[in-house]
Amino acid sequence: MVFAQSQAEVATVPWDAHPEVWILVLGAAALAWFASRVVEPKAVAAGFDPISRGQKLWYLAGVLGMWAASDWPIHDIAEDHLYAVHMFQHMLISTFLPAAFVLATPRWLLELVLGTETRLWRWFATVSRPLFAGITFNAVALFLHWSAVVELSSSNGAAHFVFHVAIFSAGLLMWQPVISAVTEWRLPPMLQCLYLFSMSIIPTIPGAWLLFAEGVVYPNYDTPDRLFGISVVIDQQAAGLVMKLLGGFVLWLIIVFIFAKWAIEETDRDRQARLDRTARDREAQDSAEASEALSR
Repeated sequence: MVFAQSQAEVATVPWDAHPEVWILVLGAAALAWFASRVVEPKAVAAGFDPISRGQKLWYLAGVLGMWAASDWPIHDIAEDHLYAVHMFQHMLISTFLPAAFVLATPRWLLELVLGTETRLWRWFATVSRPLFAGITFNAVALFLHWSAVVELSSSNGAAHFVFHVAIFSAGLLMWQPVISAVTEWRLPPMLQCLYLFSMSIIPTIPGAWLLFAEGVVYPNYDTPDRLFGISVVIDQQAAGLVMKLLGGFVLWLIIVFIFAKWAIEETDRDRQARLDRTARDREAQDSAEASEALSR
């Protein structure tokens, strides 16, 4: 009986090919090759810094994460069986993967794509401002948790793709005030902490809604064949925990990191300032003593 149940559970998520995902990943790999082999040498010859090892690793992490989030089995479980996995996928696409791609992009490449002093550059600078970027990100995230939207995403492949593109794009904007390749678009460290703190508040609303809901929130996930025997209510509660804890925890870790880095830099700056003052005072004292000795 146990063996039969296990077989039934495994059979609910059969392997399914997603060639559109493979094409997307191969396209991303081709873009990376073109940027590093064709564009980068010209940029270096023009005096720009080469693509760093860290940027290459961030791009690799972004592409692999995009593949994992969009292909079997995460995609199939997320769309047809467990909303908690859907939420995990949503966190990857909306928060973690955009951060990886922003960190992977050198400034000269962004300038090459958008063009400096162009209308597109000015538009992107405007929508990357903290107020607009923050409101857009949270508005899109809340919209995608509306029951009708979740049902449409699960039943319509085109809508599913559009929604993922929307939240990924909103995530790219959300990270600009913190880690943008364009340093002028970044907030000062303490304002970055406040900005990320505000980003961690809004997701707690749908997270708490899922965590404490007594009935079924998303009917399309209330199927008779329960994957791994997880009930629909437990699935909803797990999704709420993923949203409240995973997303919030990561943002708070980043806040702590930014604050610690700022505090260390301020301490080093104050120490250097004291050393400089001491050196100037000693130099002035030595000069005064030398002048006094000459006057005798």
